Amino acid sequence: MKTLTILKPDDWHLHLREGPVLKNIIPFTSEYFGRAIVMPNTKIPITSIDSAISYKKTIVEALPGSSKFEPLMTMYLTDEADKRELISGFKNNVFFAAKLYPANATTNSSYGVKKIENLYEIFELMQDSGMPLLIHGEVTDTEVDVFDREEVFIDRELSPIAKRFPKLKIVLEHITTSYAVDFVQENNIGATITPHHLHINRNAMFFGGLNSDFYCLPVAKREKHRLALRKAATSGKECFFLGTDSAPHLRKWKAFCGCAGIFNSPVALESYLTVFEEENALDNFEKFSSLNGPKFYNVPPNKERIKLVSKPNKIVDFIDVFEQENIVGQIKPLHAGETLKWQVDGIVN
Repeated sequence: MKTLTILKPDDWHLHLREGPVLKNIIPFTSEYFGRAIVMPNTKIPITSIDSAISYKKTIVEALPGSSKFEPLMTMYLTDEADKRELISGFKNNVFFAAKLYPANATTNSSYGVKKIENLYEIFELMQDSGMPLLIHGEVTDTEVDVFDREEVFIDRELSPIAKRFPKLKIVLEHITTSYAVDFVQENNIGATITPHHLHINRNAMFFGGLNSDFYCLPVAKREKHRLALRKAATSGKECFFLGTDSAPHLRKWKAFCGCAGIFNSPVALESYLTVFEEENALDNFEKFSSLNGPKFYNVPPNKERIKLVSKPNKIVDFIDVFEQENIVGQIKPLHAGETLKWQVDGIVN
């Protein structure tokens, strides 16, 4: 039996939602991750210090009693974002970063930014203060093909930002193309890579008819892009780090309304590690999962370690969501019904 022991990882891109969903899914992250950047696209977005404090309190109250997990809060940028609120929140350790959603790019992004140039003054303040900017990198123009939206965003929006603000700490979230891989490496920015984009290409959305289980935003792309992402993630390069973009939706919405998002928290580490083994890159797994992110964000790595073992791991078909003692829905995890080759064995001293 093969084993691998690494410093406890962090999730640098996570959706926790609200209400019963939050309370039911938080243990999947808090058990084996030290920290996570929590996305602010709740139904009413996190646009103020008070709302961030309130949301963090809700998250902490949902944690198991002995948990050391730290949620890192973000401010949702809008066209009317309050500069003083943003910088004050960052300086007082309320906000860890700010998140840019182009308007209507993904779940709960209708409040997002309609004209990114309007935020250039904010970007300058963020650059001066060292506050990270996290970007959902897609244009939403209807004339742009959905499979080209990341590349067009990079050319139209991100490239000018990177040139104008060379010291701004930028993370291009959940990259999906070889074009993004190249841009990140050439422009001194960071990027998160999800487990599902390492496993599926765009064909997955069409197996057995339209399959919403594999619909996420940005959508999975051609096979050549998946291979480029696998090469980037397993390379050990410091600009690439773990961000699951785990995004749960109750089955009644995911199956019948086609909500964008893949819930991977219960199997994230095992899913990533499967790819690293297939790419003969187990030696680089700790860099990707536990070291590159902290180095980019200038925070210390976690001190605890976790042990993973190579043994059959059958993934459940559905995870029940409870409110008090009643089941209020189910969520389907990534790799549902599959048997993976790795399993987290626990925390080691």
